[in-house]
Amino acid sequence: MTQQQEDATPPPPPRRSTPLRRALLVARTLGYTLSFFLSILSRSLAQRLCLLSHRTFGSSSSDEEPGSRNIVVVGASFAGHHAARTIAASLLPGSPYRVVVIEPHDHFHFTWVLPRFCVADGGHEHKAFIPYGPYLAAAPAGTLAWVRDRVASVGRDAVRLEGRDVELPYEFLVVATGSGAADALPSRVGADGKEEGIRRLREMQERIREAESLVVVGGGAAGVELATDAKDKYPEKKVVLVHSRDEVMHRFGPELRDAATKGLKELGVELITGDRVVGEDTERGIVTLRSGKEIPCDYLVNCVGQKPDSRIIRALSPNSISESGYILVRPTLQIQDDSLPNIYACGDVAETHVERPNARSAGNQALVAADNILLAIQGKEPKRVYKHHWVEGVTKLTLGLNKSVSYLSDGATELLFRTKEKDIALMSAHAWKQLGAKPFEETSEIMDKIAIDP
Repeated sequence: MTQQQEDATPPPPPRRSTPLRRALLVARTLGYTLSFFLSILSRSLAQRLCLLSHRTFGSSSSDEEPGSRNIVVVGASFAGHHAARTIAASLLPGSPYRVVVIEPHDHFHFTWVLPRFCVADGGHEHKAFIPYGPYLAAAPAGTLAWVRDRVASVGRDAVRLEGRDVELPYEFLVVATGSGAADALPSRVGADGKEEGIRRLREMQERIREAESLVVVGGGAAGVELATDAKDKYPEKKVVLVHSRDEVMHRFGPELRDAATKGLKELGVELITGDRVVGEDTERGIVTLRSGKEIPCDYLVNCVGQKPDSRIIRALSPNSISESGYILVRPTLQIQDDSLPNIYACGDVAETHVERPNARSAGNQALVAADNILLAIQGKEPKRVYKHHWVEGVTKLTLGLNKSVSYLSDGATELLFRTKEKDIALMSAHAWKQLGAKPFEETSEIMDKIAIDP
């Protein structure tokens, strides 16, 4: 949850959901899903036909060296990874353009399972770290390069790398730097390397295991999931969840709020709402709330305060940054600076007015940014626009180690599905498959081919 979302006024509650409204909601959801998959098939077919035409008839000659023009993508989480793959897979062999991804992590971090792996031991931690390479296999040779580094600064025609102190020129730039809670667990790993990430997860498991009194701050998804997992696994522990609003999951409709509250209380989690932690005394083993109440605490876990990482654009175009730190973008996802039409932003770092951003909204934004760049390199006007659809907001919330609820709302009607979780690793295997990898096998073959040292 970003700080802007934490402070935002919650939406008006949906109207009472009748069976007819729920049936219509399901029908509309299925219609959207069918349309989405048809668009993906159409895109894939168009790419294949274009590549076949290129191989059969060749292309017009060019004096430019293949891969001499860079389309730089900064960040390779859900938005950046998808944007890079989409652009590179659409470039023809021998194209003067190539995609250059700049990303410090050595694996894709599947952040949705981090709260679970902060609690559940048993050697599952590696499943949160997915190899980057397989998802990029569709890119023709020479159209994609990878730099494992951070961007220190951005200029009008080049980015400066942090670890190498060199500049990398760009024709187009996609900023997909996301957001984080001080880059700390349980929302973010806080480490670039897989082995260090696994160590940090296991360290947190140990601290939770050894704590007699656990205090979780923040009643969003991460806080609710970690608190319920911890109490489910260690029922003898005192687990307290402190949330500043009157209800947990306050940005959602009443059905999900009620389900989350019920799940917490059924497990025996002590819930304190409408209050904040204002101090922690580790020597005395207590935390103090704004109300003056003191709570025993052996270990405090902070699950609030994610902020967008827009610093690299702030220095270049300060007027393109909102008061809350997001990059202001047009519907085309170009940043709101007329002098920089070749810079795009997508995902959690972009101000797209998505109330509950997630992987689906990030992926759809990545498609829009990618398509507009592909239009621009053909000399055409970027015309694709991003429009948020409520289906993107489908949410799955775990309420203990083997229970979860899935929630969908169009703002007027709600749907809530209760399910049993059979796999302690949740959707990890599915995520690996979605990114082209075989669960849970390491591979570096593709990354070894595309890695460069500028």
